[in-house]
Amino acid sequence: MSGIILTGISHLVTCNDSDERWSDVDLAIEDGRILAIGPELDRRYPQWDRLDCRGCFVGPGLVNTHHHFYQAMFRGIPEVQGMELFDWLKTLYRYWEHLDEEIVYYGSQVALTELLKTGCTLASDHHYVFPRGAGGHLIDVQIGVARDLGIRFHPTRGSMSLSVEDGGLPPASVVQTDGEILEDSVRLIETWHDPSPGAMTRIALSPCSPFSVTLDLMRETARLARDRGVMLHTHVAETLDEQEYCIQTHGMRPIDLMESLEWMGEDVWYAHAVHLNDEEVDRMVRTGTGIAHCPSSNMKLGSGICRCAEIWNKGGNISVAVDGSASNDGSNLWQEMKRAYYLSHLKDGPGGLSADQTYKMASRGGARVLGRTDTGVLAPGMQADLIVVDLDVPAFAGCHDPLVAVVNCGSSDLVKHVFVAGRQVVCDGKIPGVDDRELYRKAHQAARDCVRRNR
Repeated sequence: MSGIILTGISHLVTCNDSDERWSDVDLAIEDGRILAIGPELDRRYPQWDRLDCRGCFVGPGLVNTHHHFYQAMFRGIPEVQGMELFDWLKTLYRYWEHLDEEIVYYGSQVALTELLKTGCTLASDHHYVFPRGAGGHLIDVQIGVARDLGIRFHPTRGSMSLSVEDGGLPPASVVQTDGEILEDSVRLIETWHDPSPGAMTRIALSPCSPFSVTLDLMRETARLARDRGVMLHTHVAETLDEQEYCIQTHGMRPIDLMESLEWMGEDVWYAHAVHLNDEEVDRMVRTGTGIAHCPSSNMKLGSGICRCAEIWNKGGNISVAVDGSASNDGSNLWQEMKRAYYLSHLKDGPGGLSADQTYKMASRGGARVLGRTDTGVLAPGMQADLIVVDLDVPAFAGCHDPLVAVVNCGSSDLVKHVFVAGRQVVCDGKIPGVDDRELYRKAHQAARDCVRRNR
């Protein structure tokens, strides 16, 4: 028997039901799971490896529930700055219709590298752009990158079937038929989906949005997902434009439309869910339908502010996400956690989220939204997905609560170590085997070439 012990942890947050915290404690990891938390564990296992965590904070890894990795290659394009969602999308499709495996590979490398370094241990991605001629295995490329880096990954098989010629937003060059979409969804589930506890890869199905797919595809995707035991994901209630589209096209608000299609429940989560009325908030909570709250993206595109504090305090199923890097300009999940805290206070004042609630929403909340009960909490038997943050630095000086310090002070640069399934995937702020400068050079060149070719 062998493992690793994190010794002398100055402050440990469990995110368990009692919100238990420990000081001056050890944490033992064996076979990818947490074996024990307690004092002087190093004496019980003298032959095990040790990691000195004196002066450090340890907590569950953060969980990113919505992203578009490929967008890391399309950041800062001048002509889309200041646009709202619909115009932003229509302008960027002229670049995205030329996606290929190289762009998806480097976009995934860049996004996942930044996520890991900012404390993310479980990420989901919503890839829905499949240009003709790009090859049919773009999500397989993402899975390969995630496995190489060692992060837990829930890719979602996105889809668009309604082109601008049919009243949708995307060009015809990036939409697929219902048959193509459903066939590839089955292939991905059969090839990659792992329902077992501790799984590193799980598949979900995710038509892009109510304005990019047919209602028949939404219904068929839900039937397929429930037949195969996988989750469902889509964009819902992100903007007032979307709300108006749903009312004019389908005669109902977005949430009513989703319910009519049987797209609510604990096996469903929505990206954004910004524009909800009081009754819809209660319906989301009652059904357990999940939400990926994307603070930076909603701010940049002027979409609005999610009612996250109300939903969390009512027991809703809500998490934090970065969204695509083109509407965020980063994949920094630590920053999203911080912005979720501040935005909730901008919206709700004293009723905003506490630091404890925000961290829990960004960790355990994300695991719950993605249907995981084996991660998001530090406790014996749980997956050893955790982060180590250096507290002995000037950025945290004078802060009297370590958890408040982590949420409100400092920056993601202070994430020192990251463990996924007991494996150390970030060590002293670096990812073993990744040359940051070389990755920048290759990824940036691929991005520049793509954009220049298609201006």
